[in-house]
Amino acid sequence: MERLVGIIGGTGLGDALAEHIRHKTQEHPDTPFGKPSGPIMLGDLGKNRIAFLNRHGSGHRFNPSRVPYAANIFALKSLGVTTLIASGAVGSLRQEIEPGHLVLVDQFIDKTFRRQSSFFDEFGAVHVEFAQPTCQRLRERLMVAAEQISTVTHADGTYVCMEGPQFSTCAESHMHRQWGGDLIGMTALPEAKLAREAQMCYALIALVSDYDCWREHEPGRDKPSLLAEIIGNLNKAAGNAIELIEKTLQTDWMLFSEKCDCRRSLKLAVWTQPEAIEPQKKSELGILFE
Repeated sequence: MERLVGIIGGTGLGDALAEHIRHKTQEHPDTPFGKPSGPIMLGDLGKNRIAFLNRHGSGHRFNPSRVPYAANIFALKSLGVTTLIASGAVGSLRQEIEPGHLVLVDQFIDKTFRRQSSFFDEFGAVHVEFAQPTCQRLRERLMVAAEQISTVTHADGTYVCMEGPQFSTCAESHMHRQWGGDLIGMTALPEAKLAREAQMCYALIALVSDYDCWREHEPGRDKPSLLAEIIGNLNKAAGNAIELIEKTLQTDWMLFSEKCDCRRSLKLAVWTQPEAIEPQKKSELGILFE
């Protein structure tokens, strides 16, 4: 099977990146977990063959709680993706992380509760390590590329993933800061957990659209002007993220590595005895072990 670099476009990047892909074709895979958010676009970007998926679907159809995360990751894996670069809009919890900046997330705090967070609920007891939830090797490659573009890119940051779709209260925003959060968003989890279960190298580029509500707005600003500013920041960050992804994919550096720990995440993870696992489930989920 051809090995592909997967790209998941979130808010701000979903439609914009597709215009940069060459020799495009579409796949419409089905999975044991239903259909993904939309068609998966195969094509060329930089020096790599890629598989691109818009997380929220055409027309931003799915809110963060309704995104079919399991179907998305399984579909990408079934097409040959073992390296996955995702993007997503976030609010900043830190003064120094300004709107328009990019952040290469290295840690998460999970506050979600309505989402399927494992492929293996009906398979057995499968416990993957998640202490380092993003691929350090892939993040380092992205940071090297970030040094070649003009935007500010932060090499790490802790992303608090809330359920939504409502935004935070002020009390929650201050609490997230006290927890050590740097960013607040709604889509990184369970996506990153499922990518680890699929033995993928996963990295997340966070696009900073605004400061979360811990930081008061300037007096006299009305909501339409604030919204216009946020959209402008998001468009700027999306353009920066596209430039970063293109720089990363233009190099000769190998984005695939079978020696990476991410690619062996299931080696010691299955605690259920083999004879207790249903053969149908073994067959159905077999691709995750490749």
